Amino acid sequence: MARIRISSTIVVLFVMVQTAFLLFMYARYSSFTPRSEEKSSQVHVLILSSWRSGSSFVGQLFSQHPSVFYLMEPAWHVWVTMYQNSAKVLHMAVRDLVRSVFLCDMSVFDAYMPWKRNLSDLFQWAVSRALCSAPACDSFQRTDITSEMACKTLCGRYPFTKVEEACKTYSHVAIKEVRFFDLKVLYPLLTDPSLNLKIIHLVRDPRAVVKSREQSVKALARDNGIVLSTNGTNVEDSKYKVMQEICRSHVQIYETATLKPPSFLKDRYLMIRFEDLVRDPLSEISEMYKFADLSLTPTLKSWVYNITHGQGPGQKKEAFKITSRDAVNVSQAWRNVLSFQKIKKIQEVCKGAINMLGYQLVDSEKEQRDLSLDLVLPRRQNQFSWSSFNPKN
Repeated sequence: MARIRISSTIVVLFVMVQTAFLLFMYARYSSFTPRSEEKSSQVHVLILSSWRSGSSFVGQLFSQHPSVFYLMEPAWHVWVTMYQNSAKVLHMAVRDLVRSVFLCDMSVFDAYMPWKRNLSDLFQWAVSRALCSAPACDSFQRTDITSEMACKTLCGRYPFTKVEEACKTYSHVAIKEVRFFDLKVLYPLLTDPSLNLKIIHLVRDPRAVVKSREQSVKALARDNGIVLSTNGTNVEDSKYKVMQEICRSHVQIYETATLKPPSFLKDRYLMIRFEDLVRDPLSEISEMYKFADLSLTPTLKSWVYNITHGQGPGQKKEAFKITSRDAVNVSQAWRNVLSFQKIKKIQEVCKGAINMLGYQLVDSEKEQRDLSLDLVLPRRQNQFSWSSFNPKN
């Protein structure tokens, strides 16, 4: 039997190469994994919701605060670039992008925008007050209430490097995102000691969501395809398959956070209903701000009143804009607009979410049209509370 002789020199070289490789991988892993002693000095707020649930409005409640650096749906760039994948496949890429933004590391956008960039290359950048005021743009002060149109006119050509520069100067970083469908995907961020993450879970009556989605059918078609894993094909969701997935995700998120949740979720999760928010804005906003370690300023109080006490329900062309509207009217508009046949179908695919989130089903068109019948149920006394949570469970 032939013997293979390996010289001592080759063995030494092999060991050296292997050691070097292991050291390289350790260094790479260490640079990504936060050290336990590195505590964040910033508060990180993730507004977790779904399309057409009032999340843009809630995002503005944080964006207009002078202590908050805010971005609206930065994961849009991931979905646009990798649109042939499913939402589930893209979860990790979205999570990694969100983590980098929270840490004010905007180099993560290099993968999705490899060209030389300005502020205006970032999705919905002009709705961020932080990107419309110093140090990102010299045209406004941090205490100003900014408008999207004015910001687009004055700040669009500022360099993209201003995004990271501005982010590092704020005590709070807030992100509004509609592209997470599973709370467990966020566990690595919640246990990351370099982050101080708090999650605001915004929900809305699915029947009202459908009414709002019908104003934006074409704009949502690509996202629908990703949700339904159609390999890049746009979907208009006439059969409410996307709504079924959205309702299912809200149930999953809420159940995960409230039924025997892990101890690291303590004081990190808050569920807000859009209907409660528009009925008593200052109370609900104060609760959100307290949760996020923020204070409600007189300027913001005045702005909130004006933005929620407009004259009408909003026009179709305003579907993705924050304008002054009669917010309570907006929240109830579905009852006069949708047919009862549609309502029955929506209730069929979203019954679990409607019940769990505290909304009343309707059994007839008469009940649907009767606005004296309140379909938003009071918050249950036995609803989850951290004061009764035992982390040993």
